[in-house]
Amino acid sequence: MIIASAQRTPPRWLVASSLASVAAVSIPLVYVLWRAAEVPVPDILTVLSRPRVREIALNTLGLSVAVSLTTVVLGVVIAALLTRIRYRWGNSLLLISALPLAVPSYLASYGWLVIMPGLNGFVPSWLILSAVTVPYVTLPVAAALRGTSAEGEAVARTLGLGPLRAFTQVTWPQVRPAAIAGALLVFLYSLSDFGLVSMLRFETLTWGIQQSFAASFDRSQAAILALLLVVIALVVVAGERSARGQVIPSRATLVSRESVGPLARSSSLAIVFLAPVVGVVIPLTGLGIRLVEAETLREMDISRLALASATTIMVSALAALVALLLALPLAALAARYSRRWVGWLETLGYLPHALPGIVIGLSLVFFSLAVVPPLYQTTAVLVFAYAVLFMPKALGTARASIEGVSPALVNVARTLGASPFSAWARVTLPLALPGLGIGALLVAIATMKELPATLLLRPTGVNTLATELWSRTSAGEFAGAAPYAAILVLVAAIPAMILSGVRATAKEEL
Repeated sequence: MIIASAQRTPPRWLVASSLASVAAVSIPLVYVLWRAAEVPVPDILTVLSRPRVREIALNTLGLSVAVSLTTVVLGVVIAALLTRIRYRWGNSLLLISALPLAVPSYLASYGWLVIMPGLNGFVPSWLILSAVTVPYVTLPVAAALRGTSAEGEAVARTLGLGPLRAFTQVTWPQVRPAAIAGALLVFLYSLSDFGLVSMLRFETLTWGIQQSFAASFDRSQAAILALLLVVIALVVVAGERSARGQVIPSRATLVSRESVGPLARSSSLAIVFLAPVVGVVIPLTGLGIRLVEAETLREMDISRLALASATTIMVSALAALVALLLALPLAALAARYSRRWVGWLETLGYLPHALPGIVIGLSLVFFSLAVVPPLYQTTAVLVFAYAVLFMPKALGTARASIEGVSPALVNVARTLGASPFSAWARVTLPLALPGLGIGALLVAIATMKELPATLLLRPTGVNTLATELWSRTSAGEFAGAAPYAAILVLVAAIPAMILSGVRATAKEEL
């Protein structure tokens, strides 16, 4: 890893672009702070001291921590198995491990509820949410492991260490930043999830915010709860920055794979397939049950289904592009300059991902009406909301990809007469492009599944697959929702498969 410089002064154009990106994604945070500031301090303390608020705050923290820890353990184990053991279809197994990315959390819970209608509470929420988010850890750790050598582990084994201790002492320090970065995305995802917890009737802060608006349109109380989410996210992001550390470079890039016996192979495959079974197979089984019903097939509106699919693909592609453009200058600044204020800018870039979609949506409704009324209820505002919400997914991978480009190459371009911006655009950007593409794919997948912000900001008469699915399930039309759910999974699976393929081959091609 290239360590950022603490001495050089960042170019003005990069600082200005980064500040503009942070200002754009901070609109929802400003809205939350403004709403919370309207409430007297005694009233804020009264809201926060309510037993119900403490209960849902503890529910939120407990669920987010449990899911994050589970995904780190399971994701690292799966990544290690896929990169250290010789399987006949190794890359296909990595693709399968990425499939839960294509399944929205609310869709996974919907599929489970079809099979087990009485499912509810913490344990189902924890297990299902862990299953659909574990690829956020598996994929970056697998990519990191493909760039490390197993020789160090072999040496440690010859010194008497067991396989687990050899891995934790030799390899774990090299992949820890990737694992912790993935865990951060999982934690922020869990903080802001609404669909799954509402379907499984597990009350969290996002549920409380939704109820505040639904019951009395109490924006002040909702803003206080949203501010509490921001504070939690701020603490976690700051902790992630200090915990990830620096990558210990590995000189060798060839990964040795071991052949194991049938029993060990079967056991390892069971672990690899655990998340796809819980997060994909069982939910899709529930969808299949609904799809085969005669009523579903008879009442399917093909034209409406096609229109919702086209809209979903269009807004997802636009959101991925806008999010990448917002993340790029901030990622370049954080990758090359280790100033403290740069670190705080990067932290601010991550915070919007902790806010529920409903808060993002309401803040942009207010902003568009107050600042740019002609854009209210347009696709432009909807795409911008997606970019604000999911820019952190592009920020982490963009930062890592830019860090991987040697500054010496940029210096050579400068000595040949290129300006700082020209050298960056002609050298750093092309070499970092594969990692930037990964970030864009993550944003596209998340956009396809986003629900609350879409419900608030979509133009009149415009529906995505997620909104069509939600409107039918909320009305009890589970059979009618099944075709939209099936197409949503298929559409989201395309970038998920591309993503796993890029992760699988990127390090091998270097």
